[in-house]
Amino acid sequence: ANTVRVGDDLLTAEKIFLNTGGRASVPDLPGIHDIDYLTNSSMMDLDVLPRHLVVVGGSYISLEFAQMFRRFGAEVTVVEKSPRLTGREDEDVSAAILSILENEGIAVHVGADDIAFARQGDDIAVTFSAGKPPAVGSHVLLALGRTPNTDDLGLERAGVEVDKRGFVTVDDQLRTSVPGIWAMGDCNGRGAFTHTSYNDYEIVAANLLDNDPRRVSDRIEAYALYIDPPLGRCGVTEAAVKKSGRRALVGQRPMTRVGRAIEKGETQGFMKILVDADTREILGCSVLGPGGDEAIHCVLDLMYAKAPVDTLARAVHIHPNVSELLPTIAQELKPLA
Repeated sequence: ANTVRVGDDLLTAEKIFLNTGGRASVPDLPGIHDIDYLTNSSMMDLDVLPRHLVVVGGSYISLEFAQMFRRFGAEVTVVEKSPRLTGREDEDVSAAILSILENEGIAVHVGADDIAFARQGDDIAVTFSAGKPPAVGSHVLLALGRTPNTDDLGLERAGVEVDKRGFVTVDDQLRTSVPGIWAMGDCNGRGAFTHTSYNDYEIVAANLLDNDPRRVSDRIEAYALYIDPPLGRCGVTEAAVKKSGRRALVGQRPMTRVGRAIEKGETQGFMKILVDADTREILGCSVLGPGGDEAIHCVLDLMYAKAPVDTLARAVHIHPNVSELLPTIAQELKPLA
């Protein structure tokens, strides 16, 4: 398995790297083939302001576009099949995100168990729950996850294994099931962010060129939701900590008690830190508020250094900043109920 066909050309190499990315998933929902819809890619080519944008999906891409187009002046409705937005976040984070969006006049419908589409004149009717009137919009954005670009590569002929969703199966150093073939980026299902994709390259290059055994499992999960104010997240959630059964501590502070947020007039959101009660290791952090996508790195770097939370508690941060309250939170930890 050392040959790739590109058109009529055959390319042969000792090492082959798959980095084919992903695309928006388009589930076979009722009526979907009868309408024109937008995805995160085609959305960027839109040259008109929708009168009413209906966003189907309640996660990261969908909410970023929803707020963006609401601020452009469009009426916006978000439809999400799960019982809450951003289901991978803790419930208090999801509730705060919902509040931020509703405060801007975005209509949100969760628990949508009967999503279907139909033409209604020049508009599109989006049914979301039986017995409730549909959301009728001028445009529909589908933001229902990502599909890896692996279905047309002929990987089965080379013996490269993929999972049931089409992601290339890789080990901790991003090697596939076939020697000499690696998979990086969105097609391997191990991150799906620009920063994790670049880190995939770093891991492969370190192993092949520097004899440095870097691994995917060394990576701490970290990402941001770019609504305004943004959410910065690293490590595990409160729900995951509770499920693990480990003894933990938690500290939290609303943005209404953060000087920089008050000065900016942006007091929605909060900060939360989770700590192992026995080792004092920082387990995770959420910063939803102004500069949250930057402030989160104060905690992330300490987690990589495996420093105890006491290091953060004793740090002196610059005033006035959002991150200056992270040490205060670390000083006020309480048992996680």
